[in-house]
Amino acid sequence: MTLVYACISPHGSETIEQLASKTADKKFRKTREGLRRLASDVGKARPDTIVIATPHNLRLSGKIGIVLSENSTGTLQASLRNKQTISLKAKCDVKFSKKLFERSTRRRLPVVGANYGTTEGVASDMPMDWGTLVPLWFMMPRCRKRPKIVIVTPSRELPLSRNFEFGQTIADQAEAERGKRVVFVASADQAHAHKHSGPYGFSRQAKSYDRMVLDALMSNRISAVMTFKRGLVKAAKPDSLWQMAILAGITDKVRLRAEIVSYDVPTYFGMICASFQRTY
Repeated sequence: MTLVYACISPHGSETIEQLASKTADKKFRKTREGLRRLASDVGKARPDTIVIATPHNLRLSGKIGIVLSENSTGTLQASLRNKQTISLKAKCDVKFSKKLFERSTRRRLPVVGANYGTTEGVASDMPMDWGTLVPLWFMMPRCRKRPKIVIVTPSRELPLSRNFEFGQTIADQAEAERGKRVVFVASADQAHAHKHSGPYGFSRQAKSYDRMVLDALMSNRISAVMTFKRGLVKAAKPDSLWQMAILAGITDKVRLRAEIVSYDVPTYFGMICASFQRTY
């Protein structure tokens, strides 16, 4: 057993107390508690490596990204007015990343291996986006042994099936890592069109999209996201579908049981915390 746990984790920065305004602190409390529960589950899983799929790192047209840097470092600021910041630095599991890249290439998946700064060493440091930083901010402190990370980025231009196949490949690589405990995190916020006042406007489809994701989780069929219609996705404006397609591919290879930890719409976008425990 090597892939020991998975989850869907939101990444709104105001879930972090240090970055939340007084008003937002209350609004995001439910999701913050959900993230703390996910972090506790990750700690109990005792991962050596956390593979995290984020929509906010490399945006490669028609390609899936696999970060090959030795390090990843990021900083988040509360707002333009509030200069409060937090920072996080993580070591990357370069061996796992390279093996994943090689396995994906053999399967003719459209992957790109990406480094930043220098080929290796301290300056080989990929900037850490908020889709990576926010979940890890909660999870890293709960791990007795600080895990290494692998950052991957899905592609919205590819058919969902290709992201699904990439998820299958992650599972195969994790299962091949004998003696290593691997956790997968789908960093994902749901529909972004819940409020007229939001930057993406309002659509009734936002509620429908989130409801369909919740139904898929309640029935333990995350693969149902593969059938979502383009019109629904375009109107609801989620940033979750592609990471969840990767997770669906993982569950096709490894038996995992889904549990909804929390759901809330604190502002204009939906936030789901969901835990996937391995069934032996």
